[in-house]
Order: sequence, then C-alpha cells, then structure tokens
Amino acid sequence: MLTLGSTTLISTAAPAAFFGRWADMATWPEWNADTEWVRLDGPFAPGSTGVLKPKGGPRTKFVVTELTDRVFVDVSLLVGARLTFHHAIAPTADGGSEVAVTVTLAGPLARLWNLVLGKGIADSLDRDLAALARAAEADAAAAGGGAASARGAHTATDDAA
Repeated sequence: MLTLGSTTLISTAAPAAFFGRWADMATWPEWNADTEWVRLDGPFAPGSTGVLKPKGGPRTKFVVTELTDRVFVDVSLLVGARLTFHHAIAPTADGGSEVAVTVTLAGPLARLWNLVLGKGIADSLDRDLAALARAAEADAAAAGGGAASARGAHTATDDAA
C-alpha cells in the first residue's frame, strides 16, 4: 500500500457539521476543487456506492466502506487499484473537531496510479480540508453554532519515490 498523503486540521465546527458535508455529496465540488460532480446512489451508509467525476478525469465508481460517528472511508475503484480516503474525526474539548484525512493506494497497479494521481492528491489535501472546514463552520454558524476558524498541520508522503 502507498500513502499519497495525510493532513490534520482543528476546526471550531462540531463533528456533525463535517458528517453533514460528507453526506451531502452533491456539494463536494464546493470544497473539493478537483471534483466536478459526485452522485451517491442510495443513503450515506456503509456499502453505498456512487460515481464521481474528477476535473479532467474519467468518471470513477466509489463505495462507502466504513461509516461510524468517528470515521468515514470511501474507496474509489480504479483499474487495478483502490484509492482510499480515510477520514477520522474527534471532538475537541471546546466543541470543535480534529479532522484527519489519509489517502492511500493499493493494488497491482498502485505504483502506476501513483504516478498519475499521487502528487496532485498530496498537493490538494490541505486546500480541500481547509475548504471543507470553512464550509462546515459556515453551516454551524448559520445554524447558530457561532464563530468559525480552522488551523491545521499537513504531512504528505510519497512512498513510491
């Protein structure tokens, strides 16, 4: 398995605000700059499938493989590889959240897909998570959740170098 990158961010938004944004996949392009559109075929639940269209890329099927009150994992089904986005969230003492996202590739063609996708995904993780946090914080503020700010730390790795 190759780790394409990971990032962590502290937000004033509660975990429910992030799960609300993850569940509303039609709005993903609002905070994920590389995504043209996303369609979930069914409820936001383990085993649900969908299709997403990356900007400049082909339609890609995905499946929600894990969903708890602390974890959301979706796996894009690439030819010869699985691109996994593991989202972990923990509430903070002040009612906010610590959100961590790790992206991995596995399968016989993982190294090839890493050459195609790896740098772009690693480079966009901070930007996309920060945009998601801004959206979640705006949702929380609109619902009466108060002020919004996010701060984060990023670690990107390229195990295929």
